Amino acid sequence: MLYSEKVMDHFMNPRNVGEIEDADGVGEVGNAKCGDIMRMYLKIDNNIITDVKFKTFGCGSAIASSSMATELIKGKSVDEALELTNKAVTEALDGLPAHKLHCSVLAEEAIKAALDDFYKKYPNGK
Repeated sequence: MLYSEKVMDHFMNPRNVGEIEDADGVGEVGNAKCGDIMRMYLKIDNNIITDVKFKTFGCGSAIASSSMATELIKGKSVDEALELTNKAVTEALDGLPAHKLHCSVLAEEAIKAALDDFYKKYPNGK
């Protein structure tokens, strides 16, 4: 089988889809080669990610990676979220096909971009 059950589950039933109107950090990344675009929204309180939403235009692996990444950082500290790697996303999904690993990289980059935006808005944290 090409995709794990977890990838299929997060693709068919993605968690945390949508946007946060008054987000504390928003990050958007894209991969021109495959056309995937990911946008992450973070709500942060006392440096804890209290809410996270995403909008992804892309393939099933990109949607599953976004969904899993949001689950992995929700309720975590900003520092913990910064440490999230694409490898951790891939492992949590029980693997991705080699030609789809860039999707987990995009998820990591989208979170880091949103955290970067947060730090620009709130240099001393929130």
